[in-house]
Amino acid sequence: MKAFVFPGQGAQFVGMGKDLYESNPLAKELFDKANDVLGFNITDIMFDGTADELKQTKVTQPAVFLHSVISALCMGDAFQPDMVAGHSLGEFSALVAAGALSFEDGLKLVHARALAMQKACEKAPGTMAAIIGLPDEKVEEICNAIDGIVVAANYNCPGQLVISGEVEAVNAACEKMKEAGAKRALPLPVSGAFHSPLMQPAKDELQAAIEATEFAAPKCPVYQNVDAKPHTDAAEIKANLIAQLTSSVRWTASVQNMIADGADDFTECGPGKALQGMIGRIDKGVAAHGIE
Repeated sequence: MKAFVFPGQGAQFVGMGKDLYESNPLAKELFDKANDVLGFNITDIMFDGTADELKQTKVTQPAVFLHSVISALCMGDAFQPDMVAGHSLGEFSALVAAGALSFEDGLKLVHARALAMQKACEKAPGTMAAIIGLPDEKVEEICNAIDGIVVAANYNCPGQLVISGEVEAVNAACEKMKEAGAKRALPLPVSGAFHSPLMQPAKDELQAAIEATEFAAPKCPVYQNVDAKPHTDAAEIKANLIAQLTSSVRWTASVQNMIADGADDFTECGPGKALQGMIGRIDKGVAAHGIE
């Protein structure tokens, strides 16, 4: 069975989507529509901007979303998913590709999400760090023992977990992780504590936007980040999407559940190869590739 997966923030690169725009009439139409919806020419930054311009959350999130969704839609009949999933931001891409959200509504929500997250980051500065080489349980145990807010945010694959929270708490946790035998405890170049309680103001803001948006039943199950389970009910999908901002991304379990439900071929739609690498570390027995 075929699974299509969609990456999150961090996969962006300057030049992303330019070849699609220049070679595919549908891609050009959708990118042009995106410029109109956003009220600025995001294509200028994506195709020819600087890495710093592209790194701003308010630009990065719509840019990764656009590249991912347009890549999928331009596959035409080759895009026949039995199931989909997206990593964090990528969940919005997955929902649009699966027909649960219109392209325009998906883009508006991603833009609203990015602005809300940027605001939350300014209100309560936080950070994230990648922990390599410790069991999930050990990472959770150390986070729970630290004073201040630090939580397990992204369960990416066995032995690779991202923690998120207040700067001092994350730094203290990193020291404890190293003492406990982590191969690496690497601070990430991010502007805030995504998927942690510090994102509550962004969640409140995004909730109103999601509740006001029309969702349809997707054409295949969407495995959502908050519980790693397949969903086709529009109301459930909405609730999970709202919860996602302050909840952990359960990527390892999502991929394991997709495989248990029959997925043996994973295609990553969008920039980079991060998800292909994670899937390979979760289960070497399945095929994982990109479309580019």
